[in-house]
Amino acid sequence: MSLQVEKLEHNMAKLTIEVDAEEFKKATTEAYKKQKKNFNIPGFRKGKVPQAFIEKMYGPEVFYEEAANIIIPKAYAEEMKDCDLEIVSRPEVDIEQIEKGKPFIFTAEVALKPEVTLGEYKGLEVEVTVEEVTDEEVSAELVKQQEENAREITVEDRAIENGDIALIDYSGSVDGEKFEGGTAENQTLVIGSGSFIDNFEEQLIGKNIGEEVEVHVTFPEEYHAPELAGKPAVFEVKINGIKVKELPVIDDEFASEVSEFDTLDEYKADIRAKLVEQKEKAAQTEKENKVVDKAVENASMDIPEAMIEEQTNQMAQEFAQNLSYQGLQLEQYFQFTGMTQEKFMEDLKPQAKKRIESRLLLEAVVAAENIEATDDELNAEIAKMAEMYQMEAEKLQGFMGDAEKEQMKKDIAVQKAVDLLVAEAK
Repeated sequence: MSLQVEKLEHNMAKLTIEVDAEEFKKATTEAYKKQKKNFNIPGFRKGKVPQAFIEKMYGPEVFYEEAANIIIPKAYAEEMKDCDLEIVSRPEVDIEQIEKGKPFIFTAEVALKPEVTLGEYKGLEVEVTVEEVTDEEVSAELVKQQEENAREITVEDRAIENGDIALIDYSGSVDGEKFEGGTAENQTLVIGSGSFIDNFEEQLIGKNIGEEVEVHVTFPEEYHAPELAGKPAVFEVKINGIKVKELPVIDDEFASEVSEFDTLDEYKADIRAKLVEQKEKAAQTEKENKVVDKAVENASMDIPEAMIEEQTNQMAQEFAQNLSYQGLQLEQYFQFTGMTQEKFMEDLKPQAKKRIESRLLLEAVVAAENIEATDDELNAEIAKMAEMYQMEAEKLQGFMGDAEKEQMKKDIAVQKAVDLLVAEAK
């Protein structure tokens, strides 16, 4: 097996990997063993047709696709073990030669980690202001807690009003045909929230429990489901119940119920202190971002598109995973927001590029300043993680491999680089 590397423009490389004919023959035999049960040939029991007979009937290329799928991942992984290239994308594979009795040759186009030429990164001037906490912000937090601690009271003696919580069954149709996602039972809907299609909620105002209402709406022109976009729809709606929120009075009793304080004044002082802390942290984060952004502007790097694509896909996966923690799927998010998969990925690209630029810049600062993470710093970070996961630090450390610990050390060093840039900033 051999590897040839051709450097391309924009930090791309073309790897040509050649696998000898004997290894390719073994892969075709393995492919035959996987697929032989699929061949029904008169005179042979199923799965007992010899490889040579199948190849004579259908040609040797009958097993080529499967053989390539077997040999490419193994050959690529094997060659990358001793390769000193820093590859930052998945390979784009093309088969160059696949023929019986000859070496198997394929190419893999990959993105390489770009080199960074640092510009000025110390003594950068950035402007950040810590905003004062206003009385209005304290009041808004109180109202938020009031809302969260409200009780829902069932209403039976009047019709639906704006702001009520309606419990409804509905079934929607377009051109007389029901559509997917258009039917639900005992759905909770806050009237006036704008949760449903425009004019849906307004048509329920004045309706009583037990009433069946025909609601007429038109889907937006840019609705996420193209087959419904811009079309008029009819919803058969039944009112099952009406509830209203009963808000608690904001006084000393309220403060003692929702906090550790006995009086409203003490509770408000605590809210103010926490808001001050939040704003100070936000200002610190803003300063970090601004100083890193400025250092990036002063540096030069050529980021390959494949690296941005890789980062974009990773960020999309992270987003989907975070949604799943809230009980939502990415498809549901698209449905609720009217976003498309293509638009979602396109919107992520600038963020992905910025994330790459920041990381590369900071890694270059780490190298330039000989910044390292100590074992004590690593242990302290593991202890924080253990506390978050409610585990013993030693037990968590036992679960971690050397590669994970090394990555944590790199992350700590990068954060130390951020701290350096901020400390040196004007």
